[in-house]
Amino acid sequence: MKKILITGITGYIGGTVARKLLERNYSVTGLVRNADAAEKLKQLGIESIIGNIHDEAVLNSAISNADAIIHTADSADDAYAADSFINALEGSGKTFIFTSGSAIFGGKENGEKNDFVYTEDIPLIPRLEMASRVLINNYVLQSAKKNIRSIVIVPTMVYGDGLGLKKDSIQLPALINFSKEKGFGAYFGKGENLWSNLHIEDLANLYVLALEKAKAGSLYYAENGSSTIKNLAENISRQYDLQPAQSVSVQEAVNTFGPAGGYFGFASNSVCNSDKAKAELGWNPQYQSIEKFI
Repeated sequence: MKKILITGITGYIGGTVARKLLERNYSVTGLVRNADAAEKLKQLGIESIIGNIHDEAVLNSAISNADAIIHTADSADDAYAADSFINALEGSGKTFIFTSGSAIFGGKENGEKNDFVYTEDIPLIPRLEMASRVLINNYVLQSAKKNIRSIVIVPTMVYGDGLGLKKDSIQLPALINFSKEKGFGAYFGKGENLWSNLHIEDLANLYVLALEKAKAGSLYYAENGSSTIKNLAENISRQYDLQPAQSVSVQEAVNTFGPAGGYFGFASNSVCNSDKAKAELGWNPQYQSIEKFI
């Protein structure tokens, strides 16, 4: 039975990936920060190691007892953690799946539309704000030369009910809550900016397939459809009986969600294509409508 170590296992993606792996009879262990989290996981039948990703002794010990590591902790921009994992895994031949995020495609368009579609073979020249994330992704991929089966997955806007301890994603619930406070479905600027999206269960299935089939040094973009932020806002207005959708300034988005959330999470474009995952791994996402989920 293969032993899988998951970071971020109490989170939305990590918890759902863990459930999918348990269903396929993998042994799953989570790296968690405290005893309270460990107890909650124990009730789900998941073992835990208490520590954090910046304690190299804990990390090395955890990695030595695992066949594969799936890193879903909320640290796509954490170069220190990425480097610690690579150092611990070097020469082992073990699998390391690293989670990034599709804000790397963002152009800070402030609600204007840009429907350029990224594929994995298009070199990324990211904006300054996302440059470190792209460097980290490349560093992880290049670790394949150090005898690590490294894989990077780039999720887009994820929606749906998580199967682990955390049920909600980040972007869509934040937009719904903000809209409820405003009394109308809110979009930013013109709201014509596009985001690719996918359902959490389809994403988790992609992690399982990558674990089982991907080659070392593989990069996969994960999406199954796209929507403008204005379209999401209009659906939120309808579903929650709010006033008709209205534009809010990008500055208010920045004030509310911070610069990364405002400029990139809600006012930029992030559109990609997942044909590579479908062709190489046989990934077949089932859920197609973020509107239905709203």
